[in-house]
Amino acid sequence: MADPARITHLRGLEEHLRRHIIAQDHVLPRIAAAFARGELGVTDPGRSRGSFLLVGPTGSGKTETFTCAIDHTFGPGHLTVFDMSEYQDKSAVTKLIGADRDDPGLLGQALRLRPRGGLLFDELEKAYPLVTDLFLQILWNGRVTLATGETVTFHDHYVGFASNIGGAEATRMARSKFASVEQAVMRRVVQSLRPEFVARIDEILVFGLLAADAQREICGLVVRNETDRLRALGYDLQVTREALEFLVREGFHPQLGARPLRKTVERQLQDAVVHELFRCGGAAGEVVVDPGERRLVVVPR
Repeated sequence: MADPARITHLRGLEEHLRRHIIAQDHVLPRIAAAFARGELGVTDPGRSRGSFLLVGPTGSGKTETFTCAIDHTFGPGHLTVFDMSEYQDKSAVTKLIGADRDDPGLLGQALRLRPRGGLLFDELEKAYPLVTDLFLQILWNGRVTLATGETVTFHDHYVGFASNIGGAEATRMARSKFASVEQAVMRRVVQSLRPEFVARIDEILVFGLLAADAQREICGLVVRNETDRLRALGYDLQVTREALEFLVREGFHPQLGARPLRKTVERQLQDAVVHELFRCGGAAGEVVVDPGERRLVVVPR
């Protein structure tokens, strides 16, 4: 019988995701349901607890969604991310599972360090083709044999694959209904990936392009997170509405999504703090726009 407290915690995952993930409400119930199935023990115990393919435009929240779900389920520090742009040549498989009996590879090391949690393989489309054979083993029977001879399992892990496959279609169809965009992205997924790989994924989640209103909402969320972090360091800042709109204008990018926006917020707020520290040795007050310099500054109370 499942622990009632655990059930209550898992029941809150979808709402937790809605507080942190903007404009992707269509995928959140599905990822929350998949995590609930995995955590409550109703899935096949011989496989990973859940597998996900997250596709769509860059900066639309794919990595953030998977990370947020893992953090809520296990707590921070239970996710390992592999950037597949670093696994594009013949050494990719060896790098992951090891070269000899003394080398467990980066995948083996990750499982030893975090025996439960999540594994995210980002930029899947860039991986060397033979790496897909390794992924098929993980998805089919939840186990892989390392170069050391040790067989490791993924029965206590969620496995995510993030890709920008379909991003060009989603961008080109920005004014179309999302159902049409989703169909176009799925066609591209089927064309780009091996059918046996796609067939073994539990949930294929298509993320949409972020509109200007969504990016404004994301900007507010990023500003709150960054000011909270800076406040913990002793810098008490209140960002004005004018400053928030400035950050949206400076950081908004219709094709690249939220990543440039996040970088703009962090850089502008951190530079404002540094500038005030240089000026008077402290940084607390309202954050406003310096129109002459196109930057944010702190006005002390």
